[in-house]
Amino acid sequence: MSETVIVVGGGVVGLTSAVVLAERGRRVRVWSRDAAERTTSAVAGALFWPYRIEPAERVGPWSLRSLREYVALARDPEATGVRVVAGLMTGTAPAGLGSWVRELPELREARPGELPAGCGQALRGRVPLIDMPAHLRYLEGRLHAAGGSVEPRTVGALEEAAAEAPVVVNCSGLGARELVPDASVFPVRGQLVVVENPGIEEWLVSKGGDGGGGAAGLAYLFPQPFGLVLGGTAEDHSWDLRPDPATAAAIVERCAVLRPELRGARVLAHRVGLRPARARVRVEAGQLPGGARLVHNYGHGGAGVTVAWGCAEEAARLAG
Repeated sequence: MSETVIVVGGGVVGLTSAVVLAERGRRVRVWSRDAAERTTSAVAGALFWPYRIEPAERVGPWSLRSLREYVALARDPEATGVRVVAGLMTGTAPAGLGSWVRELPELREARPGELPAGCGQALRGRVPLIDMPAHLRYLEGRLHAAGGSVEPRTVGALEEAAAEAPVVVNCSGLGARELVPDASVFPVRGQLVVVENPGIEEWLVSKGGDGGGGAAGLAYLFPQPFGLVLGGTAEDHSWDLRPDPATAAAIVERCAVLRPELRGARVLAHRVGLRPARARVRVEAGQLPGGARLVHNYGHGGAGVTVAWGCAEEAARLAG
């Protein structure tokens, strides 16, 4: 009993936390309402890049630790779902980035001939790009290999977990609104379109208003094994999980402005996910009534993948 930890939440943050704990010798049980392939994490793009996440002084080290892990996992992309892929991030100066950029020696200013139509500036580099359905399967397999388990369970209160384990790690994402309760957690709706890839091998992110992608919003293209992921949206406080046809058409058009070969590409799927955002990520320890140790690890917004390993290691340290 003294070695048992229950992790509440089976997305990328919960599974990564569970893997770190299990590989440190804890007996880990993950309680998740949804199967991994039905979590928000499965919908993610998922490019390694700190995105709308604070506090900066903690995000930097978390990102650096995660980057190192993903680069190592990219040695076996078939098993892990992680590849290191070249691409462009427009409207971004290297001076504004964190310490993690030191691990990317190839990151540089893009040359004029490398810029897509309408973009005046970009950084070019190779960073991890993760096939999330494959990566979530990898994490589950790694957890099982370390003796952990994933149990389908809807949790009504964190005290339910405390009744069965002395340590509870709360990775419930948006569920923290009710479970903690923490009203400061809110959804940031993201809509994506998956199309048949016409041969695009590099990722591209163009921020709305930077001269590419249009002022109407963000445009990004992520080549994945299952298709080309086009995005996207970032709608604060929207709970709507239904794909909007007009939004989907606008996403495709913004991306086609950047890469005209996308016009007419066959649509394979529409996806919507609700990023669990908070003004500041919460990774801290406390105590539940009855004495169980409680570790919070939630509020990562659209950067859960980017900081997952760094936050997981901090959560494991706090778990004792």
